[in-house]
Amino acid sequence: MLINSCFGVNVISGGDPLEIYTEKDGEVIFKKYSPMGELSSFAEQICESMHKAADYTAAVCDRDSVIAAAGQGRKEILDRHISSELEQLMEARRPYRAEPGAKALPVTDGEDGPAAAVAVPILSEGDVLGCVVFLERPDGVKAGDTELKLATTVSGFLGKQMES
Repeated sequence: MLINSCFGVNVISGGDPLEIYTEKDGEVIFKKYSPMGELSSFAEQICESMHKAADYTAAVCDRDSVIAAAGQGRKEILDRHISSELEQLMEARRPYRAEPGAKALPVTDGEDGPAAAVAVPILSEGDVLGCVVFLERPDGVKAGDTELKLATTVSGFLGKQMES
């Protein structure tokens, strides 16, 4: 089974967990279930704290879209579908930090979207649930070890929260 949303944002494939809702008029709504979605308000608070601590726009993604963000450009990425490059990074289960002169890692779909300065997958019981991201800064300042460690810590924390 493959269902595309009217905006092409969420693709439901065979084996995907679903949430099923019914409307009063009998309409049935299928929504792809996101375990990270349960933490969206908590993730929003974490993004605010990360933004204040590191002075980078911070975001938390599930496997499909940006579920929380704080900082400059927040509105441009929130609820947008993540890029295939970010999906591949998550599947590889490895952290990323932008290096000078290297190809940018787009965070969301689209040619003009923001790039990641740091991205760390969120793992829970061996499963990839999403990603913690710092966006590149407009002033060109590159992320360092501190930003990578902060994103890694938050990623580990969110992964542990999903286990309980």
